[in-house]
Amino acid sequence: MSRTVVAAAFAASLIAVTGPALAADAHSRGAEPPAHKITLDHGRKWATDAPLREGMAQIRKALARHHAAVKKGTMSDAGYAELGAAIEKNVASILANCKLSPEADANLHVIIAQLTGAADELQAGPAASHEEAARKAMNAVNLYGRYFDHPGWKPLA
Repeated sequence: MSRTVVAAAFAASLIAVTGPALAADAHSRGAEPPAHKITLDHGRKWATDAPLREGMAQIRKALARHHAAVKKGTMSDAGYAELGAAIEKNVASILANCKLSPEADANLHVIIAQLTGAADELQAGPAASHEEAARKAMNAVNLYGRYFDHPGWKPLA
C-alpha cells in the first residue's frame, strides 16, 4: 500500500473522529473526505488553480503517452508501473499545492480517489488488473474535464 493511501486513510479517520471542522482542511493534508458524489458548481464547472491544472495536465500527458499501448493491450508491466508512479507523483503535488474552495475540493477528491486507486493498482496490483487500472485513470481525467474548468482540456478518447 502506498504512503499516499496510508496517509489518506489516516487523515480520513481523523476527520471522522474530529468532525466537519477538519473536513474543510482535508485537502491540504492529503485526506480523503467522506464519500461524496461529484457535482457541478450550480451548473458550472468548478474553478481550478495553477497547481491543479499543472498536475492534471501532467497526469493526462502520461496517460496520453501510453494510451495506444493500453488500448492494444501491448503495454509492459514496467510501463504500467511507470504510469502509476507518474500519477502518484502528480497527485501528491496536487494535494500539496492546490488551494480550492471546500466545495470544489470535495468534488476534486472524488477524482483524486480514483487516480490514487488506479496508481496503486498499476504499481502493485496483479498484472491482470493493470489494463483496467489504466482505463480507470483515463476515466478519472475525463471526469475532471467534465467537472473542472481547465482551459484547453481535451478528454482522452
